[in-house]
Amino acid sequence: MARRRIIRPVHVSVITPADSRRLLKLRAELESARRLFQRWLARLKRAGNAVAKQQARIARLEKQLRLLEEC
Repeated sequence: MARRRIIRPVHVSVITPADSRRLLKLRAELESARRLFQRWLARLKRAGNAVAKQQARIARLEKQLRLLEEC
């Protein structure tokens, strides 16, 4: 058996000049936040790569020490 759907009247929104200014301000704020996030994300990626390189270097040095100590 098919379910009945409730049909509600369509809500028509009227944008006032104050709402328009607020929308512009919010869009500008969103764009600024996105740019800031992208900068931090780039820094985080660089830091992650630096940590990975240091970890690999330490592992390589520990392995060389272990091999030399075994001989």
